[in-house]
Amino acid sequence: MVNKVITNQIKTMVLLMMVFTAIILLFSGLVYFSIVNFSHQRFYELLKIRTATIIQIEKSKDDLDLPENYILNSFNDEELPMEKDYVVAIPKDSNFKRISQEVHIPDYFFKSIAKNGEANYNDEEFYYIGQTFKHDDKDYIAIASAKNHYVVYYLGFLKRTLITCIVLSLFFSMIFSFYLSKTLFKPILKITGKVKEISSENLHLRLESQPDNKELNELVDTFNDMLNRIETSFETQNHLIGNVSHELRTPLTSIMGEADVALSINRTTGEYKETLEIILDEAEKLDKKINALLMIAQTGFDGKIQKMDKVRMDQLLWDVIETLRRIDSRNNIYLDISMLPDNPKKLKVFGNEQLLHLAVANIINNGCKYSNFQQVKVSLGATDADVYIIVKDNGIGIPEEEMNKIYDPFFRASNTKNYEGYGIGLPLARNIVKMHNGELIVSSHENQGTTVQLRFPNFYSTQNEEKLI
Repeated sequence: MVNKVITNQIKTMVLLMMVFTAIILLFSGLVYFSIVNFSHQRFYELLKIRTATIIQIEKSKDDLDLPENYILNSFNDEELPMEKDYVVAIPKDSNFKRISQEVHIPDYFFKSIAKNGEANYNDEEFYYIGQTFKHDDKDYIAIASAKNHYVVYYLGFLKRTLITCIVLSLFFSMIFSFYLSKTLFKPILKITGKVKEISSENLHLRLESQPDNKELNELVDTFNDMLNRIETSFETQNHLIGNVSHELRTPLTSIMGEADVALSINRTTGEYKETLEIILDEAEKLDKKINALLMIAQTGFDGKIQKMDKVRMDQLLWDVIETLRRIDSRNNIYLDISMLPDNPKKLKVFGNEQLLHLAVANIINNGCKYSNFQQVKVSLGATDADVYIIVKDNGIGIPEEEMNKIYDPFFRASNTKNYEGYGIGLPLARNIVKMHNGELIVSSHENQGTTVQLRFPNFYSTQNEEKLI
């Protein structure tokens, strides 16, 4: 895993360097060729001005009547660097070879001027521009030429400067790419290291959220949610393994003992009947415990297999209360609705109605049973994000030293010997609440009563979280 991350980090660094290099080279090239093009155009404009000046000077003269194919004049006043100016008469046969050889300028340049009226030319060092003009009904060509020191010297300096800047930019881009790739992969390496610390012995550990990193936080939240389910699964398995042998062996021992005694000697019909009743009673206890084990296992391993939908918690509570009253008319339940929100949508949660019904019914039924059917107060309320159910009774309570065992399957407090039960209601309810991303909090004092608070995220806050993810 680490090698793959390091490889990806190097790939990212190289990719960033290639991008930076391409951008630097592109802009450096644009700058260089833009300045070269500008210098050429600017220099030609200066030469054009000089050509116009030459034409004006020559036109001001009284007599330009010189033989054809003859260099009329040459100027060396150095208005521009190493400037040389020429005025030649255009031969009638348009043959510029002699003139070309004389001034060392290609004859096609003269022909282009004669044909188009204006042309320019350069031999990488000297730049030329020529124009035609008439004087006394004769055609002439005026040429201005000079050495472009800007291109030769200043652009050379620009080239060296750009190359130096490119080298420095590549060096700093390499440092920046390394730092950036290291910064990008640092949270991933940190998460990887933390994940390696988590094992079956310390499933309580969780990954920490990364500040200002929405994408990684999505991964962290998903992984933590998976750990919650795995931890619940492991806890369930550990509790089941620790308790199942004792809880199942007791009724099995009774069944086998009664059957063995009944078969040891001949007995009357009444004695056989009594034995069978004992065996049936123990078998029913065994069946209930096996069903309880299966239910706890189902809710502890995978909460995603259950069908989830919108559930109105107020309607669910009324249904639970009605069911419990039908089961036992002694159940005295008071529903407090004083904390109900104005908006009934806040009472909806995203969950499985049957499982929620089972969890809430177990909590309220325990309150009725362990308070000797005194009044149990059930309060329902909601905030913008959560729905709360509070069940309060005035029963026997739970001894303080035994509070840390209340979620162990089949554990029953020491003061519950006179009450029927198997110790699976609270662990089952907690598993169901966890499946719904909720929270179950129990506070109790012996002989003073117990208060159980259930919190569930409401439907709309759950959907918003999913959209954000």
